[in-house]
Amino acid sequence: MAPETNNRYQFEGTSSYEELEPSSWGVLREHCSALSDHFDSHQDEGSIRIKGALTLIHDSLDDMRPVYGELYRIAPLFDLDENTPGNGYRSHLIMVDKAVLHSGGVCRDMLNQKDSVLFRKTHHVKEIEACSQLLAALSTTLQYVKSLFKSQEQMEDGQYNLFPSEGHDPHKILRQTEAINQYSFYGRCLGFQFCDNMKTILKVVLVGMASFSEIFYANGTLLGRCTNSFQYLVDPEARARRIVTISQHADISFCQAFWHLNESDLLISLPQMVMPTLAINQLISIPPEELECQTLNGATIKIPIPESHIGKKPIHVRLLSAKRRIGMVGSGSVKGALAEQSDCLLIHSHGGGFVAQSSRSHECYLRTWTYELDVPILSIDYSLAPKAPYPRALEEVLYAYVWALEHASSLLGSTAKRVVFVGDSAGANLNLVTALRCLELGIRPPDGIFMAYAPVLLEFTIPPARFFCLSDPVLPLGFLLRCLKAYASTDPNKETWEKSFSEDVVEIDKSDTESFAEVSESDLIALALSPTGEEDQNVPKIASLPSDSTLNSISLTEVETFQGETENSFEESKSQEYIKRFLDMYKNSGLGPSVPILNSTSGDSSNGIDNETTKTWSFFGWNLHKDNNRANRHLGVDNDSFPWDEFQFTIPSDPHLSPYRASDDLLKKLPPVKILTMELDPCLDDCVMFARKLKLLQKPTTLDILSGLPHGFLNLSVVSKEAHEASLVCVKRIRELLET
Repeated sequence: MAPETNNRYQFEGTSSYEELEPSSWGVLREHCSALSDHFDSHQDEGSIRIKGALTLIHDSLDDMRPVYGELYRIAPLFDLDENTPGNGYRSHLIMVDKAVLHSGGVCRDMLNQKDSVLFRKTHHVKEIEACSQLLAALSTTLQYVKSLFKSQEQMEDGQYNLFPSEGHDPHKILRQTEAINQYSFYGRCLGFQFCDNMKTILKVVLVGMASFSEIFYANGTLLGRCTNSFQYLVDPEARARRIVTISQHADISFCQAFWHLNESDLLISLPQMVMPTLAINQLISIPPEELECQTLNGATIKIPIPESHIGKKPIHVRLLSAKRRIGMVGSGSVKGALAEQSDCLLIHSHGGGFVAQSSRSHECYLRTWTYELDVPILSIDYSLAPKAPYPRALEEVLYAYVWALEHASSLLGSTAKRVVFVGDSAGANLNLVTALRCLELGIRPPDGIFMAYAPVLLEFTIPPARFFCLSDPVLPLGFLLRCLKAYASTDPNKETWEKSFSEDVVEIDKSDTESFAEVSESDLIALALSPTGEEDQNVPKIASLPSDSTLNSISLTEVETFQGETENSFEESKSQEYIKRFLDMYKNSGLGPSVPILNSTSGDSSNGIDNETTKTWSFFGWNLHKDNNRANRHLGVDNDSFPWDEFQFTIPSDPHLSPYRASDDLLKKLPPVKILTMELDPCLDDCVMFARKLKLLQKPTTLDILSGLPHGFLNLSVVSKEAHEASLVCVKRIRELLET
């Protein structure tokens, strides 16, 4: 069944929280009482720990109940409209309910097996303790979320602004979140908030992240790193500890390297077995030459060549098409009939936090979109931060868009009568700002914009949904802050930091199969003169490319490359000592009963097996040869606190960074916008607030809020049925923009 939008939210059998708490809460209380009665007479260590966990569950429910009720009352004040309820406050209630359901299932299993001869008490002790810590962490989170309400102002439509007022201190709020037990979200309860299929996928992703960190931070012996990697698979507590450490202390180069793994040959080739085969899958290199563009009033302006930070360089774009069409690169010498040119063209910008990924890593859903919509897609591989921070990517997307309009009929197989921008996450932000730049310059804007889980306010602010970064498996808090700093900050020390990064950056090896087919200007003229592929003995032809030639590239010309604490303190519950003792188990136990998890400060890499050879080994396309830079990378830390000093940076209030800040006069000129996000996404409130702003301006806008999926689900559409169905919801919205 396709994912449904979150268009209904209410308690079962009641219209008021005061009348009755959700039924799942009552079921959990009953299970806890039954288990307490059963183990009350048992005095062994396991039984004592079970009773302690049950007490903490009961106390957490009692602590959450009044806060839960308050959030339930204020949540409707932040909805887009009555037909589209959804915002960070509602989503935190949903997350609590899912945690209660998960905990109820664990208790039910224990009740059903308690009298069995196969009852494994040690297993159930760990499961029930994990649930108790999860509910305790959510109880603390709700307190912080509730505290945001007093800093949120009323808007023109009578509803409240999800973005806090300028008087709030986000750094202070974030520092206070250290009281939240993040380990509980990445251990045994991993993925409890998502659909069942996604839980398994996310476990594989996070085991991979933890194991990959052992390779990236190549300290200690090879045997020790392999042992740790195996432990992340079998020991949820070890995995949780490593993931939290990575989130807090891994630098931006690790984020880039890990997110680039899905571009490796192995991870790309396997999904292609089930993805639609495309007639055209072609890289095009756009030369850095000055473009002229006609404005809407008939004047001519020049589009400057992108030069920020890294100088003039070619811009790479990828053309995908289910059919070979007239005037499409790669079809010039094809014999027989070609499909007519499409009247539509999709311009795509990929996500990746402005620091990672490319059109190649997003093929998993772009192939489906191309096939379903029967429209060519041009995906832009913009330059990535921190080497190329703002505004480089924006300059390149604007330049590539104007280039596409100029060459649509001669290279892209489209008349471009309707052009729609599509993108996810960071790419959606770039597309939206590019549309605003078109309006500022007076050139043709796109005819529609589709955005998936887009950040529209790139500032240091904490709306309620941003708290999901404390539990998000794809976009944890440390990753989000480092991406924000890499792309948008005005930190005076950023130049030194970027230089240090460039010296230590990890280069992802290109596939050996990637090639560049040189095409002269005369070849382009030939394509224009013989767009149908008819034989002409006097005109040279562009060679026909093999079907689905994933990595062939067309070079259009030879180009020279340049180089605190809240005001109302929280009362400590009677179970607080239990929580502290549980956290100490994570911090001091070495994360495993037999083999300690190695950090970069323990062990001598000179004793490792890999130091005996200089050969290069490949791991999913990753270059694993030993080098001094990698040997000097460190992840080990002296304490478990978040390195807050690293994030004392500022971000300008610039509408070209944060399109939410654009003027109303400019936003009124935008084409129809369709937004899709998820109920537990850190960018949920961005999407809700931008949709509300457009609605106030009477702009055609739709907002879909899906359930059960994480941020970046489009990249998982090949391995998840629910993610694939959600991708088809995107297709539906894009089709509506194309047909408008």
